[in-house]
Parts: sequence; structure tokens; C-alpha cells
Amino acid sequence: MKRRDFIKTSSVLAGASFLWHCSHAFAFPENADSDFNSLEIALFETSDARYQAVYSHALRTLRANIVRLANYPKPVLIEGANYQGAWLECAPHEALVYAPIRADVARNNHLLFFALQREDGQMPCWVRKGAVGFAQIQMVVPIAATAWEVAQQNGDSELLEKAYNACSKWDQWLQKYRDTRQTRLCEGFCTYDTGHDNSPRWAGIPNRCPDGDARKCPPLPSLPRLSPDLSATVYGGRIALAAMANALGMTAEHDRWLADADAIRTAILTRLYSEEDAAFYDRDAQDQFVRIRGDVITRVLSEHVVDQNLFDTVYRHQIHNPSAFWVPYPFPSIALDDPAFVRPIPPNSWGGAAQALTALRAPRWMEHYGKPADLAHLMQRWLEAILKVDKFLQQMDPLNGSFTMGEADYSPAALVFFDFTWRLAGVRKQGKDLEWNVRPMPPDLRASYSWKLVPTRIAKLRYSAGVAYLRINNRDLCRTSSTVRLVSDEHGNLKHAIGIAEAPANVLLKLSSGREEKFTVRPNETVNIRRH
Repeated sequence: MKRRDFIKTSSVLAGASFLWHCSHAFAFPENADSDFNSLEIALFETSDARYQAVYSHALRTLRANIVRLANYPKPVLIEGANYQGAWLECAPHEALVYAPIRADVARNNHLLFFALQREDGQMPCWVRKGAVGFAQIQMVVPIAATAWEVAQQNGDSELLEKAYNACSKWDQWLQKYRDTRQTRLCEGFCTYDTGHDNSPRWAGIPNRCPDGDARKCPPLPSLPRLSPDLSATVYGGRIALAAMANALGMTAEHDRWLADADAIRTAILTRLYSEEDAAFYDRDAQDQFVRIRGDVITRVLSEHVVDQNLFDTVYRHQIHNPSAFWVPYPFPSIALDDPAFVRPIPPNSWGGAAQALTALRAPRWMEHYGKPADLAHLMQRWLEAILKVDKFLQQMDPLNGSFTMGEADYSPAALVFFDFTWRLAGVRKQGKDLEWNVRPMPPDLRASYSWKLVPTRIAKLRYSAGVAYLRINNRDLCRTSSTVRLVSDEHGNLKHAIGIAEAPANVLLKLSSGREEKFTVRPNETVNIRRH
């Protein structure tokens, strides 16, 4: 097999968030870079004792949720709390978010599912310590997409080949057993197929497939359903498979995957989108829409199925609508103004509660469609809610941010705190560029975000006395007291700025050359920075 150059790249994850309150100073190390261990890429420290304690608690929670599961010898990150296993819908994506701390776990959370894949191509829907499940397909974030990202991060050709082979077979299995109506879409047979436990979307539908066999559809008149979110997952997987085929030098396969992706995308837009509501719905076996507006919409957006024009329409009418999804603590699992919203909110409910999993997935589409300032608002609200309880719980009331009490130590919520801490006010690697998410704190607080680009090069964003300092190794780039995202190349040469505040920001950059750069940037706007 002829192979194209497979370039090693750094993580596109990271970013940071801060709620500047509850300050109790402690000894703050100026040379924090020396505290990296051999596996870590990201190192964060702050003089806000409360925030530091919750951040450290998140990392401890994630460490405690690294275990070994059935028939697989290497450590993996599990869901945690009362979910003592790894689920196909979320475990690969969660490990990708965790990669800056444990790159090996990010790899293992994919290889686990590949190792336990059946001969006919079926992926396990979950893996626990004593069992492996195949009773539903339970997929959301495409495992092909997250595997491709992990492989790129480390130039991992072995993972690339295994992911391509396994995910190709999985796609074939889905085409064979989950397109019984020959629509080119992916069908839902049961509640757990989409992981929407206790959702009115699946009212009256069994949780699992008959006989624990995801190939069997329950004998109900409304089934099978054409599902927009499952179909979007297939679409995203095919886009990733095309990229993997290209990296492996398989030009014909690359073109085929793109053609197959376009076919399912066209079917989603043609059959599962309601122009009247600006929403995506299931179609039941009688070819009628199941008109319940839920986070299904965000899952279609997560795989970038829609173009920017259609996104703007859906975003305006649904996602950014305060009566529907843009509530005080986004996003509810059912639109607030949908009659099907379930109150009071029960445990493990996709009937209205704002779920940590949905929040964790939000950066995958909000950044793509140019909504970084809106994403920042979402991240701040989630961090605010978690800081109040110092527990990592599954879901909360989208109106008041009150978490449903239950077993804590839930990995997705701990990852929300970890990832959002970096996404709001830290430095992150984005392809060949660096993103510096500058969000200065009050003068009496200090913080440091250090990101290891390669073993000998570290990007550092440091806050002190109300000023943010950008540095690569021992070279200062600039300083500012403005809230703005600055994008540079990997050597620190500034390229453009993006508005990440909720209002227009007047930005003043003091460059290391002595030159000053002044400009105004609106929320979500991009402004080029002059080069001299």
C-alpha cells in the first residue's frame, strides 16, 4: 500500500475558561514549565485557590476513571459515576479531549472498540469489566473522526490503518443492517441507538433491540425510523474515512468515501429537515415527522452536515432562540418551548435536562460555524455551575444551573471543566497555528497556561496584574489587557484576531518589537493583524 506523507500534528483540543472570583493567593511558580511530567502536554496553574481545587479534582476524577475492561489489556477512560464502562457514542471523543493529559488513553479508547469488533463489522455499543454489548448501535460522535484526530496528533500510522479498516467495516455493517428502507439514511431501531435515555423522542419504543441483537428491529408500526443524528454520524465518519484514505495514498477510496458522504448528506437535507420549523426530525415508518425538537439538531450540526447559510437559519430559529435552546445554561436536551419538555426533571433524562455530553460536544460545531463568542458564553455558564457544587454530575436544569444529584465523578462533566478551562483563556494548537484565547483576570489573580508543542518548545500564556503575556520558550510575543483570540503561526507571528467577548472589544496589543497594534473586533468577527 502506497502511503502519503503522514504528518505529525499537535492536538486541536484545548482552550480555557475562567470565572474570576474567590481568590486566595498561594505560592505561584513563575517557571511552571518545569513541572510537566513525561505524558502531559497541558499544564495549568492559578492563584485562585477555589478554581485550582476544582480543576485538580477534575484531573483526579479522570485518573480514577482509568481502568481495564473486558477482553482488553490496556487502560481506558470510562464514563464514571454509575456508568462503569465505555460507550461507543462518547468514550472515543472523551479520550480525545483527555489526550493532552494521557495520549496513550486516547489511543486505547479507540483500539478497545476495534479489538472487540465482530467479524461481520459490528462495533460493540459498550464495554464493561465483565461484558461486551451489541444490543444497539449507540453512536453519536463518529469513532472514525476521533480516531483520525488522535492518529494525526502523534503521527500514529498503526492507529491510522487499524481505524481505517475497522471503521470501513462498521460503515458496511450499518449499510447492510440499518438501511432496510433503502433510503441511504441510517435507521434507528430503539431508544439506546442514539443514547437518548428517557427521551420523549422515543416514547413507547424499547430501549434495546430484540434478543440483544442490533440487527433486529422491534415489530412496531412506527419502526424503523430514519434518524438525522445517526445519519449525520455516518456522514461524519465517511468524511474522516476519506481523509484517512487520502493519508494512506488510496485515491480511489478517498473519492468513493466523499461520494458516499455526499449521498447521505443529500438524503438528510432532503428528507429529515423541516423548513417550516428550521429543525431536523426523525421520520417514522409511515414517513411522518416525529416533531420533537431536541439536541438531535446539534448532533447534525456537529458533523457539519449543513452549509453556513442553512446553519445561520437553524441557529437563529432554534439554537440561539432564548425560547428554545439558548437558555441560561445551554443546551437543553429538548427545546424549552417544546410541549414534550419533561418537568420535573428526573435523573438520566434526555427529556429536557442540559447534559454534560452535549456541552462537551459543542466546540466541535460552534467553532466550525464561527460562533466562538457564543461558545465562550456556554462554557462560562457550565463552569459557573460546576464551581458551585464541586462535583462532576451528569445533568442540570437548563434554567437555573442546578445539577441533578446522584453519583458524582462523571467523566464528561470533569472533561467539561478541564477542556473549558483551557478553551476560555489558554493557548491551543490548531493545525499549524496557535490560538491564544486571551481573557485577562482581575489584577489580584495570576494564572499560567503552558502547552508543550514539541519536547523543546512550549507556548505559554501568563496572566499577572491584569495583563496577559504571550511567550514561546523564552521569547516574548506581546502583552495585552484586552479580551480577544489571537492567532499566530507556530513561531508566534501574529496573523489575525477573533472576537470572543460578548460585546465589541477595543484591543491594544503591545508587541515585543515595541510597536502597538490597535483595533476593534466584534463578537465572532475576524480581523487581520498587520505585518511589519
